[in-house]
Formats: sequence, structure tokens, C-alpha cells
Amino acid sequence: MTSNSSRLPYLDWVRGIAAVVMLQGHVFHSFLRSDLREGGPYLVSQFVGGMPPAIFLFLLGITFGFLLDSQERKGLPGLLRIRHALKRSGFLFAVAFLFRFQLWAFSLGISPVSDLLRVDVLNCMGFSVAILSVMALLTTRQRARYCAVAGVLIAAASPVWTALGNDWAPLLVRQYLVPDKIAFGFFPWAAFVAFGMSTGSILRLTDTPQTGTAMQWIGYTGLALAFSAYTISNMSLTIYSSSDFWLNSPALVLIKLGAILMLLAFAYLWTLGTQNSWSWIRQMGKTSLIVYWVHIELVYGKLFGYWKERLTVPLVVMSSLILIALMLGLSMLQTAWQTRRNASAR
Repeated sequence: MTSNSSRLPYLDWVRGIAAVVMLQGHVFHSFLRSDLREGGPYLVSQFVGGMPPAIFLFLLGITFGFLLDSQERKGLPGLLRIRHALKRSGFLFAVAFLFRFQLWAFSLGISPVSDLLRVDVLNCMGFSVAILSVMALLTTRQRARYCAVAGVLIAAASPVWTALGNDWAPLLVRQYLVPDKIAFGFFPWAAFVAFGMSTGSILRLTDTPQTGTAMQWIGYTGLALAFSAYTISNMSLTIYSSSDFWLNSPALVLIKLGAILMLLAFAYLWTLGTQNSWSWIRQMGKTSLIVYWVHIELVYGKLFGYWKERLTVPLVVMSSLILIALMLGLSMLQTAWQTRRNASAR
């Protein structure tokens, strides 16, 4: 959920798809009647809705990999690159805490003070960038390999952290590290940042005329990875004493990664030659941070509290479409404001 003046259309398109999927998933989660939550529409909505956090973290990793490569090409020493990475981490943490404070302030009297410290996806972004900033010491070619290894290790270690139990550290520390169904801990979510850094490094090592070929291989790799991980997940053999597929399974991480790689390749093909064409999906992707910020208040805040868990499936679908339209309008307003501000600054 970042912005950059030098944008690649296919990354914005993937980010926009994630934003749309996120919007419908949250509307279903907040407004659908409780007695309808065992049905197909809700289950499909939430299954697909589990992808956006992984996509946002993966795309953060790609742009982080681009940044480190750019700094390396400029000749910045490794320690200075780490310093810049930590500044980026600090910015993400600042946005995360400001976001939590706004939600808490708007729900004063309902939301407990402890919500200020809740580990959301923005917190995970900041923490992951801080930990993975050590990769700035490597060359881009080395990052392409070692970030992929780091992603595998993070995913593989996730069930181990769950097995440590609840008594080894304070709750806040556990939320930042241990897999949790309501928090975004480093394990396993940071794996997507590491995989994104590896993919971004590979793209930076690829000559522009060969990008299409590279994307084909990325898509094929995603397909093979998702199929293989799904097949393995259905086997009874496991190296873990206990593992929850929907919480800490390395197989689920690899299935999601495979789907993201396929989506990335498709997005590149879909946006090929359309750099100057307007797309509402890409528009949402360009302003995904403000879309994320505002929609959380609308969906989970007090404003529409009366309708929480009261709507039928058709009404939730209609509400999702209305919210998507509203967020698209907000996105276009932000872009228009930025364009006017840049024009006046010249």
C-alpha cells in the first residue's frame, strides 16, 4: 500500500485487484447475518478475501527490492542502505500507529485502549522491513536468492513459533512474532515480503526486452508452486507435531504465493501496451492506502453499526458494490488533488 512516482502498471493493477477483493471481503465479514455464514457466498468471499494482505505484503517486498537495487546502482554503501530501509520501516510504523489511533478515537467509549497496540498489516509491514533490512548488505543478485530462502525459512518456522505456547513472552511481543488469527505477526506473513524482495530483485536483473519471458516463467512457477503445495498439504505426512492449515501452514503460504505469482504474470500481460490508458482497477491500486484507511472506518466503525450482521447476501453484495464505487470516487479525488498540487508546485 505504497505510492511511487515511477509506477509500473501491472503492479498497480495487482494492487487494485487486492483492494477490490479486500473491500468485498470486509463488507461480508461485517454485515452478513450470522445465520448465513455457513453458506457458500460467505465462505467463498472470506476464502478469496484472505489473499489481499499477502498481496500487499508481497508488493511491498517488490518495491523494497527495487529501492535497494536503485541504491546499490547509485553506489550507496551497505550500511547506508540499511539506514534508508530503517527509515522506510519507521514511516510504515508511524502510519500504522496513526491509523490505529484514528480508529480508536472515532470509536471512543467502545474500542479499548489496547486496540492502539493491535498488530495490523501496516505494523507487519514496518516490522518486516526492519528485520529484512539486513538484506541491503547483499547485491541484487544475492538478494534474489537469499530473500527466497528467507521466505521459505519464515514459512517453515511458523508452526514452531505457535508450539511455543502463550507464556514465553508478553502478549504484544507474541502478536508481532507468533501466528495469530486476528493479528499479522512476522511468522508467517513476513514470508511474503521476503518473496516479494526476491521477485523484485529478479525483475531488476532482467533486461527490459526479456521481461515478458521472465513473467511467463514467473507464472509457470506460480502454477507449479501452488499445485505442489496443495498436493503436499493433502498428504498425512508432516514434520510438525501440530500445525493449523489456516493459521501457520507453510503449504498455505506457498499456495498463496503461487496464486500471487500467477496474478502478477497475468497483470503484466493484461496491462501490456496500456500505460497511457485509464483503468479503474489500476486507479484503485494507485491509492490503495487511502482506500484501506477510509474503508475500515466505514465498514467496522460506528457510522453503520446498526446494520452490522443484519444483511442478507443480496444486500451485502449491493453494499459491496456501493463501497467499491465510493472508494473509486475517493481514489479519483486524491489523484486529482495530487495532480493539481504537483502542477502548482512547478
